[in-house]
Amino acid sequence: MDTIFFNTKVYDQQFFTECNKQYNHQIRFLEVPLNEGTAPLAKGSRAICVFVNDVVNSTVLHQLAEEGIELVALRCAGFNNVDLKAAAELGIKVVRVPAYSPYAVAEHTLALILTLNRKTHRAYNRVREGNFALNGLIGFDLHGRTVGLIGLGKIGVVTARILKGFGCKVLGFDIQQDREAQEAGVEFTDLDTLYAASDIISLHCPLTPKTHHLINEESIGKMKDGVMLINTSRGAIIDTKAVIKGLKSEKISYLGLDVYEEEGDLFFEDLSNKVIKDDVFMRLLSFNNVLITGHQAFLTRDALQSIARVTLQNITDFEQGRALVNQVLP
Repeated sequence: MDTIFFNTKVYDQQFFTECNKQYNHQIRFLEVPLNEGTAPLAKGSRAICVFVNDVVNSTVLHQLAEEGIELVALRCAGFNNVDLKAAAELGIKVVRVPAYSPYAVAEHTLALILTLNRKTHRAYNRVREGNFALNGLIGFDLHGRTVGLIGLGKIGVVTARILKGFGCKVLGFDIQQDREAQEAGVEFTDLDTLYAASDIISLHCPLTPKTHHLINEESIGKMKDGVMLINTSRGAIIDTKAVIKGLKSEKISYLGLDVYEEEGDLFFEDLSNKVIKDDVFMRLLSFNNVLITGHQAFLTRDALQSIARVTLQNITDFEQGRALVNQVLP
């Protein structure tokens, strides 16, 4: 089936091209993101494929409908950038990749925790400059520490298992108390208890109206002094300005982010020769106890293969009139 892929990078093209040998769809890769200005490029196709920061609002969906688009295939788990109600009204189906590799994101979460704690990024730069001093590199044992996980889906459960392997006590909060999480050793509790008891708090919940700015001045005030805060889920779960206040007051002693509330104009692009005009983001970078990666937690060979396979199967199921097991409904 004719499908336009928006906002693609070299790795997208590599893994989708290889996987498509099994599916034989007619794919055209575009590097430009989907928005109101680029939506007309979908003309002549039945489906489009987009990523987390593409704009799929009501206006864009109306444009896509006019161009004959019947399917929006998300090559990601999140769908908060899609106006699902407008899509349904226009008869456009929306599918996603609900679980590609929970290990990829969970392991990146631990990479952020370990790097912030043991300051390996700072040690690496020191050693390359011939500086072998250890001042300022003191960390703490993860063993025996309490970690609070907000969101116990597949990624949260894998993260819990890894943390239990380190000897951590793992507290969890979710709207559902999953049996698999309990079997992994998670002790479910309420948010206030989790905030107060956790040395490390890691976010693994989807972005919804209820989780938007879940981490704010009030919730930060309930946390332990010197807490480590990690976010590999969605940027807008954190109120960034509130977190900056927490860093300045030293309430938050470590911050690890793979996502950022206003990442759409920054992440996935090389801006090294440009002036970054986001003052809030630049303020975050000024703290030596903040570690930011550019939404790369998903970026493993295993995850990219899984994303390509599930996305192309979603498109095939639509083309052949099968049930869309990964359809997202309003």
